[in-house]
Amino acid sequence: MIPYSTQTIDNDDIEAVKEVLQSDYLTCGPAVKRFETEVATYTGSRFSVAVNSCTSALHLAMIALGVDSKCTVFVSAVSFVASANCARFLGADVSFVDVDKYTGNMNIDALEQMLIEAKKKNKLPKVVVAVHLSGRAVDLERLYKLKLEYGFYLLEDAAHALGATYRGSMIGSNKYSDITVISFHPVKIITTAEGGMCLTNNERFYSIIKSYAAHGIVHDKDKLVNKNMPAYYYEMQELGFNYRLSDLQAALGISQLNKIDDFLSKRRAHAKAYPELLKHDLIKCPVPDSQGNESSWHLYQLIVLNDKRDYLFNALRDKGIFVQIHYLPIYRHPYYQSLKNYPPLEGAEYFFSHTISIPLYPNMTKVDQQMVSACILKLADEM
Repeated sequence: MIPYSTQTIDNDDIEAVKEVLQSDYLTCGPAVKRFETEVATYTGSRFSVAVNSCTSALHLAMIALGVDSKCTVFVSAVSFVASANCARFLGADVSFVDVDKYTGNMNIDALEQMLIEAKKKNKLPKVVVAVHLSGRAVDLERLYKLKLEYGFYLLEDAAHALGATYRGSMIGSNKYSDITVISFHPVKIITTAEGGMCLTNNERFYSIIKSYAAHGIVHDKDKLVNKNMPAYYYEMQELGFNYRLSDLQAALGISQLNKIDDFLSKRRAHAKAYPELLKHDLIKCPVPDSQGNESSWHLYQLIVLNDKRDYLFNALRDKGIFVQIHYLPIYRHPYYQSLKNYPPLEGAEYFFSHTISIPLYPNMTKVDQQMVSACILKLADEM
């Protein structure tokens, strides 16, 4: 079987985890802080908090941005469900923004029209969640201009996009946004097995996220409500969560981050090769990145024409090529349909019904890629 993606683990990773297993700290130790620092340095962010999943990171970001049941959050319609669930955890209303039919990234024209209508009704969103789908940057400069005009917070869901750039700036630098979240799931750019991170340049947001990730407990004597207490004393000042990352996971993350340039180089090489290997009238490869942007290529999503996507999906899986679909528009899920009758969105429906994620990962061989491509072309001829 050839998967659409998989982790890349070597002896350095195993030794890094083994070293922590033989140390004094399996959790709440120095590896987590080192990992946070190194990812912040890599992305250019001032502050970082490592947590146990990107879903947790999204939840914490919403808390830091002040989302509650009185708020509305606008979310890109095509993404994993966590991009919207994080708002629902806090009781907020969710509205979905249509996407570009070919990239799956947020359609900024559609967002602007929604903001115009929302302003007329005095129902502007508290937060807009923009997803860098497949690792390709959404138009952050246009989003930033709308953020300034309409006064919303901008949250970058960069679960797919560690290592990607927008106009020469690293995704995660928060040059245009308030908070960025990233994922360290096994199929992502680097992995901690499970894990995520919040990145921000805002110290207040950082403090809130840091506190809520660790039960809302305060140990710093200068920040205690009750002063002049014994050294053992601590306080729970907020109703927080146990969202902490372990030192075992952080050690794996540090080791993986040391190899990120190699991972990205291989992903980009595979992405560059596919258009030459997949020349067919019924197949469209992803459109090239705009100038100054460089995708991390977490996913490689083809457009399949003539309503033949499902045929190709089933036929490739029958041949042991484990392709995948990313994603069912979030508003289509039964939970969201139970909340309200969300209408179908043109771009989201087209993207969902025409795209297929084909194999792309760092340790995929050229032979594997050529075989996958040959299978796709043969099946396309039969469609």
